[in-house]
Amino acid sequence: MTSVPTGAPGRPTAPADQGVGPLLRAWREQRRVSQLELALRAGSSARHISFVETGRSRPSEEMVLRLAEHLDVPVRERNALLLAAGYAPRYPETPLDDPSMGALREGMERLIQGYEPYPALVMNATYDVLAANRGIVMLLDGIPESLLVPPLNAMRLTLHPEGMAPRIRNLRAWRGHLLEQMERQMALHRSEPLRALYEEVAAYPLPPGTAEADTGEDAGAGPGAERSAYFALPMRIEHEGRVLSFVSSVSTFNTPMDVTVAELAIETFLPADPATVKYLHELMS
Repeated sequence: MTSVPTGAPGRPTAPADQGVGPLLRAWREQRRVSQLELALRAGSSARHISFVETGRSRPSEEMVLRLAEHLDVPVRERNALLLAAGYAPRYPETPLDDPSMGALREGMERLIQGYEPYPALVMNATYDVLAANRGIVMLLDGIPESLLVPPLNAMRLTLHPEGMAPRIRNLRAWRGHLLEQMERQMALHRSEPLRALYEEVAAYPLPPGTAEADTGEDAGAGPGAERSAYFALPMRIEHEGRVLSFVSSVSTFNTPMDVTVAELAIETFLPADPATVKYLHELMS
């Protein structure tokens, strides 16, 4: 596993003069849940929810956490809700290099190393790369050193016109997939750093010669080669004269009790055709 130093993640916080009521209302409206529906989920009443949102009633610490759970509020923002209600944060934010995180780091290292020769990496909530295996390093071949200065960011590396973008054969489709993924994440996380990243990468120009659509031709596969029937949108990327096809999967931790752990994601790239499988095994054997 290749560890990569990163900067501190962004910490979106509530304005000091905003109480917990308006924040809870904003989350409820963002989730498109009525006061009655939220009350039924949380074992309360619509009247009490209304009083909490307008500041006429101060919710207990337990009620804040219960409402946050039913509104699927991210762990970092649950701490912000508790602070706005006058309570201490419930969830710590332990640096990943802290000794107490040793078992977690070792587990992720074994996981992404065991996935080789296929690419795998660990990211935080703003797509900064925290660790990567040799498969990812292989995909970064040829990228200018200026883009490899820490903290590495997966979205920048993929979509920058001097990054991987010129080698991605179906760039328009893959770019659209990544931007939609970020839009969905922004709908769940009220994160200004994430929004700033989205606006940055969405504004990148397409590299010259970018095809209007994926042609489906597997360069380097040879005459008469059959194209695989993909079961999900692949990323089709050139590497040393061959076109490799991958579909990606992102895993997170269930019921995290730490902000850092809650914002970790492990992305793995599964070969989408037999030619890619064969090539990677031969390359890294």
